[in-house]
Amino acid sequence: MSGGPRGDHPERPTESAYARRLRAKAASIQAARAASGTTTAALAEDPGDFPPAETPAEAKARIRPARIRPARARSALALGLLLCFLVLAAAVLASLFIGSGHDVSGGDVFHALFDADLSDKGQLVVHEVRIPRTAAGVLAGIALGLAGCVMQGVARNPIADPGLLGINAGSSVAVVAAISLLGLASPSQYIWFGFLGALLAALLVYGIGSLGREGATPVKLALAGTATQAVLVALTSAILLKDRDSYDQYRFWQVGSLTGRDGSDLWQALPFIAVGAVLALALGPALNALSLGDDLARGLGQKVGRTRAGSALVVVILCGAATAIVGPIAFVGLAVPHAARLITGPDYRWILPYSAVLAPVLLLLADIVGRLVARPGEVQVGVITAAIGCVPFIILVRRRKLVEL
Repeated sequence: MSGGPRGDHPERPTESAYARRLRAKAASIQAARAASGTTTAALAEDPGDFPPAETPAEAKARIRPARIRPARARSALALGLLLCFLVLAAAVLASLFIGSGHDVSGGDVFHALFDADLSDKGQLVVHEVRIPRTAAGVLAGIALGLAGCVMQGVARNPIADPGLLGINAGSSVAVVAAISLLGLASPSQYIWFGFLGALLAALLVYGIGSLGREGATPVKLALAGTATQAVLVALTSAILLKDRDSYDQYRFWQVGSLTGRDGSDLWQALPFIAVGAVLALALGPALNALSLGDDLARGLGQKVGRTRAGSALVVVILCGAATAIVGPIAFVGLAVPHAARLITGPDYRWILPYSAVLAPVLLLLADIVGRLVARPGEVQVGVITAAIGCVPFIILVRRRKLVEL
């Protein structure tokens, strides 16, 4: 060996057990040789007491288990995601086959999917009611699940919700104003006002939260969103009390429902949800960095302000589209990311896709329950999601140490 004694250097945290044993043995041999008058140079000339050098093949065999474990974990997560897709497919089929009061057979559903005869009552129900309803549940579920996940990642608060920024309230007041003041009655018309209201509400909240030297911190954004939401809800109530006709149209939409949507409404919302979903999935690494704190995220090269602004835009697009086509459905964007996190751990690169798949499952199953519990009538899906989700979510909050504002 050349240079000073190896035992004088601090140990590296990542060195192998073999290297530590080698270092300890070298130190003991050197101490014995020094006691007998042998120099370091002589020690270097006598390597017989040292273990043989590690060959490349031995090193590869030693480090292979460390590489296999993450690979196996990724394979397990990918397999779990595939299983979630299968569960989603089963939920879609159940939504198509199960109705509230219509006498529709399995053959009617099959023919409506592949060779629709609209003169047949059963096939007409499937083609005009159940297929758009199921598609609305899938699209809205994807949007709400991803929006809630992004919101929790940006705020670093597991109980954060897209409604915390007042986005749902902004979309709602814009739709009510369009119905009452402009006389718009079709979702294909007022969907654009839902986007506009969500965007303006998000900009207002971000502007208020950015005041001060610290900028838009999660706490300030949450407080600004809560205050803005209260004002927008009061404004919505004032418009409804003034115009009873708009209240009759808005009452069914206010709680959230998958019914009453046709293909044109969904086609108008689809591009926005698709773009928002792609952007949300791309935010996974940035959300992982933000979860470490702003300072560490900046040290890792993340533009924290730009990431927050981009995340807010994604939430606006997704929540605005979902709220405009199915109404302000609660709980889905709040609880589904927790279920995904229980499966995947804290990695947002996996939490986001799991949330995008599990949220439609929850929404469709809640809609099916709403069809069955009040036959021949129905219970709106927004009521069912709140009833189904409140108890397990309370249990989740009590069992887990959640970050508070």
